[in-house]
Amino acid sequence: MIIKTAERIKYLREANSITQTELAKKLNVSRSGVNAWEMGISLPSLQNLIELSLLFHVSTDYLLGIDNKDFISLEHLDAHKKEIIRQLVDCLNKE
Repeated sequence: MIIKTAERIKYLREANSITQTELAKKLNVSRSGVNAWEMGISLPSLQNLIELSLLFHVSTDYLLGIDNKDFISLEHLDAHKKEIIRQLVDCLNKE
């Protein structure tokens, strides 16, 4: 589980063009702490897991490697933008 979590944190950080230092500042942890997560040396605390999931719009289960489904939160979008995304997903699922 630690290896999957490490890989997913690193992947999400890099996919969002965030440095370890920037992520550390956002979570109020040290850069070496973020590095330890990404190296599989340690796991984030429960609070940090929740903050990571909110920041990257994924579930904590995804971060922990329990669930392989990607998750994108639409909560911050208005109804019109949510409908556009639903239509896009419907279109992509038909292919």
